[in-house]
Formats: sequence, C-alpha cells, structure tokens
Amino acid sequence: MPMLKVTLLYAAILGIINLWLSWRAGKVRVSDKIMIGDGGNELLRARMRAHANFNEYVPLALILMALIEFHAGPALGLWVLGGLLALARLAHPFGMERPAPNALRAGGILVTYLVTIALILWAIYVVFQPSGAPIDPRFA
Repeated sequence: MPMLKVTLLYAAILGIINLWLSWRAGKVRVSDKIMIGDGGNELLRARMRAHANFNEYVPLALILMALIEFHAGPALGLWVLGGLLALARLAHPFGMERPAPNALRAGGILVTYLVTIALILWAIYVVFQPSGAPIDPRFA
C-alpha cells in the first residue's frame, strides 16, 4: 500500500493552519469573555467564519488528493496543488478581517476553488484510465 506522503505532508501543514485559525478565534473569545456565539464582535465573527470556511473546503481537497495519490502516485501536480491550497488557506483569513472586497479574501477563496476543481477533474481522469495505464505526463 502506498504511503501517500504528499497528502500526509499537506494534511499536517493544513492541520497546523486549522489549529492556528482556532487559536486566533479563541484568543478573541477569551479576551472579550465571549464563550458562545460571536457576541456581536465583528473580529470574532470574521475569525469564526475564516475557521469554518477552512473546514468547509479543506477536507474534500485532502480526500481527493489522497485518492489521486493512492491511484496515480506522488505526482508533481499534487505537490503544486497542495502548496497552492495551503497558501490560499493562509491568505483567506487575513482577508476576512479587512473590508470586502479585498485581494487576500478573494484570492484565497478563488485559488481554493481552482485547486478543488483541478483535483475533481484529475480524480475523474484517474477513474477512467485503464488499470496500470501511465498517467498523462502533464500531471506527473
């Protein structure tokens, strides 16, 4: 069974980002004594949404990465897409705390969408390849 090292590394990196997002929201909760909800605090609301948004998109991307890597191996494309996803998920929360629209927020979600779409298309491509067929070199 393959090790899925690319996906494992990005799962760890994204796990750190997830904990950081949680810590940022918790810091505002503690300092402003808001234990449930956002208490009308705009900064807490933005940080909660950044954390929730992360958890809405990242699991699907990691599942797709793992399944692609399992079937196609540790292709360069996975390294690139994982790196773009991590950068996008770092940019987005900084944009959430600025007036909309802004480049960090828009860029973060746009790159997340594009990475997810690329992974979906790649997964479909892998599904329809004959067993043992080499992966298209553009993706390897």
